[in-house]
Amino acid sequence: MTNLIETVNLASSPADLVLHDRVHTSLYTDARLFDEELEKVFYSTWIWVAHASEIPDNGSYKSTYIGKQPVIVVRDRKKDVHVLLNRCRHRGATVCEHKKGKTNSFVCPYHGWSYALDGSLRGVPHPESYADCLDKGELPLVSLRVEQYNGMIFATFKDDIEPLVDFLGPAKKWIDLFMKQGAGYGVKVSGEHRFRFPGNWKIQLENTTDAYHFPLVHKSFLSSVDEQTLELFDFVKGPGYVEDLGNGHSVMVMIPDLVDLEANLDLPIPERFEALADELRAEGIEEEQVRRIVRAVGGSGFNLNLFPNVACSMAFFRVLQPVSVNETEIHHAVITMDGGPAVANRYRLRLHEHFQGPMGFGTPDDSEAWERVQKGAQAGTDLWIMLNRGLPGEKESEDGLISDVSAETGMRAAYQQWKKMMSA
Repeated sequence: MTNLIETVNLASSPADLVLHDRVHTSLYTDARLFDEELEKVFYSTWIWVAHASEIPDNGSYKSTYIGKQPVIVVRDRKKDVHVLLNRCRHRGATVCEHKKGKTNSFVCPYHGWSYALDGSLRGVPHPESYADCLDKGELPLVSLRVEQYNGMIFATFKDDIEPLVDFLGPAKKWIDLFMKQGAGYGVKVSGEHRFRFPGNWKIQLENTTDAYHFPLVHKSFLSSVDEQTLELFDFVKGPGYVEDLGNGHSVMVMIPDLVDLEANLDLPIPERFEALADELRAEGIEEEQVRRIVRAVGGSGFNLNLFPNVACSMAFFRVLQPVSVNETEIHHAVITMDGGPAVANRYRLRLHEHFQGPMGFGTPDDSEAWERVQKGAQAGTDLWIMLNRGLPGEKESEDGLISDVSAETGMRAAYQQWKKMMSA
């Protein structure tokens, strides 16, 4: 091990920092690596920026970030979606400071340059001073390449990388399964909460594909639920699995019976949802649809990690935004049924608050664990992060590698993609 450490410390390539069963601690702590990640990862691949429900109408917009660059996701008058750099082409000021809303245009507050929803420059105050040295057609807001899959909107700075559907690969079928939480109404983002933790973004990336921590870190959550739910979440020794889906993506199936929410709808309704089912029946909803809605309210039985910045995590979207080498912003977006029964969506919101909310039983415990990892990474900076759990039982699957539900297969998949991109 001493020779290996010395080789890493002297190495010039990030590739030496990722082995098949471990990664070097410097991936959490090296500011130079962080800057390189922005260029080679976040500015060089498909990045999730929004769900279509967040910009439903002409003029609807959402402001967000790709890496550290501010962008606007907007739907124009023709219903086309654009992702624009949030920077005036005159002197560089942001043209949008609101997180979301509706507008007819974007106007720079500094000198009043105005832009249409597609980013084209429409107006310049007092243009006579420019005479013939200003061509508005040459100065639109910078527009990124945008593609969508099943309501998931991605953008990239690169025009020469593969189409989004190829990048997603086998993950597409899991996105389709996740979206069944709309119960036929469609999926809608109905709010989010944001928080920051003092740690590297990859610590959170690992967490979404980590079942091993659940019984220990989430004892408070498990102590707050009924016996039936407790049994459902006792999955570490269960039949679930983690699968590498390629391109850094992975899926962690914790509750196999809840992979396809529209299968076996004739099974008994869980006790905790019986009151909801009765309320839906009282509204005149047919029994089969009642069962679809109840199943959707409970969420899916898997976490889908899409490298590098978003997860479809059981019943919500988890989005990570790198801030610095030791700070990350997390967005937890609750999803409901678009146009679905109000009572069902209220149930959904309360379930989200119970675990993911800022006063919930899950997220505060997770974030403390992430903070402790970053703190511990300052000690023994020549040491390694172990990622070898599940290796002995790992096998080839139709889509990649597969192992038991507590395996670190998904983390290994993400770091191999990181290694590939950082070595390019």
